Amino acid sequence: MIHRLSRRWSVCIMATHAEYSVASFSLDQTETRAFYQSLTKQMHEELDELEPTLIQTRRTLHQKPEISGEEKETSQLICKMLKEIGLEPRLMNNDVGVVADMTLGTPPEDAPLIAIRADIDALRITDLKEVEYCSHNPGVGHLCGHDAHTVIALGVALGASRFAEQFKTEWPGQGLRLRFIFQPAEEICMGARWMVEQGALEGVSAIIGLHMDPEIQAGTANIRYGVMTAFCDEVHFEIHGVGGHAARPHHGNDPITTAAQLISSLYQNLPRSVDARMPAVFTIGQISSGLAPNVIPEIAKLKGSLRSTNDHARDVLHKRIEHIAHGIAESTNTRIEVLFKSPLPAVVNDKTISAALEQASKDVLGPEQVGLIDLPSMGGEDFSIYLQQVPGSMLRLGCARPDQKTVFLHSPYFDIDERVLKIGSRILLQAALLLSLNPQLIQKGN
Repeated sequence: MIHRLSRRWSVCIMATHAEYSVASFSLDQTETRAFYQSLTKQMHEELDELEPTLIQTRRTLHQKPEISGEEKETSQLICKMLKEIGLEPRLMNNDVGVVADMTLGTPPEDAPLIAIRADIDALRITDLKEVEYCSHNPGVGHLCGHDAHTVIALGVALGASRFAEQFKTEWPGQGLRLRFIFQPAEEICMGARWMVEQGALEGVSAIIGLHMDPEIQAGTANIRYGVMTAFCDEVHFEIHGVGGHAARPHHGNDPITTAAQLISSLYQNLPRSVDARMPAVFTIGQISSGLAPNVIPEIAKLKGSLRSTNDHARDVLHKRIEHIAHGIAESTNTRIEVLFKSPLPAVVNDKTISAALEQASKDVLGPEQVGLIDLPSMGGEDFSIYLQQVPGSMLRLGCARPDQKTVFLHSPYFDIDERVLKIGSRILLQAALLLSLNPQLIQKGN
């Protein structure tokens, strides 16, 4: 469900839902408001001129997708474009990932440093679109929109660089500090950790980002206050039985039979272990056992994912999984090992940073084109790793094309309406500017 609100240039706290606490931004000082409006108008004009460059860059990336941890050509292209506008990008470990700082005008020494994050990796999915810019890398495709995220962040840098001189001539005393984080390996939920370990957040006051949303039209955006994505855990099971001949199952103890019982019991019991009003989902996605059809194997392995939206439900489900596995093991006289791996926290959007994104989206798109997301996604996103360190927020940017039926993320036919590139750049820059003009509102844990 989407709530649509109309609000502009006011300071207020509204309770539209038990989970929402919406703070908007005030630019009451005439000079500050004039600066914001002048800069955003200039940005709009610059991005109109840059749009062909943004589209061509996105298509170049789309043709040359690289999987998680191997985004070397992508990182080199980003570095090249940032160097051309006078920045000093830092190539991260193993030549994947890029960080670059930009200072516009003369911000005060204590001015907030606003990070803009873009993920840059692709998926191991064959691109089946019949377009001139489809993937040239067999079996790999930009089918989650990360090429668009990358170009949107580049668009902020390219556009902002064009009016650097105007800060000195037209807006003396004003300034803005930005850090661009081009992150590898989001799809394997490792890249954000790598970037944090390498100091990408040092000195950062707040972080913003966005994600393509093919379920809403280009020219619209949705904001989520609070929990946006689920806690994610990989759950691995290793079932130890006794191998033997398929014709003599009484001589062995079949772990595949136990695996079937375990899956059935988990699917039946986990949904009834937590409050039904708290979203949670458990799925087994991989089963492996045996090498021959006439042999009972010794071991069966299962891999699944657990997704939940609050700490309590997650803890309850962890214990319940272990309890169910123990009971099945006892009843089948097998041994079952349970391992929880690669925990990924939920994305919990900060209310103030979300308000900045909402206000910027309304300024760019119009109030009627911006909605509030009522329920969290059960997907995962390692943007959450940054939010454990600094306040931040991510918005959903509509990218559906009006002439096509909906094609979802991770589909081999996924594509975007390329008008979203300049739209996304404008929203992120304007949100960063709003935060910079209201530094007193940026607080950890808001």
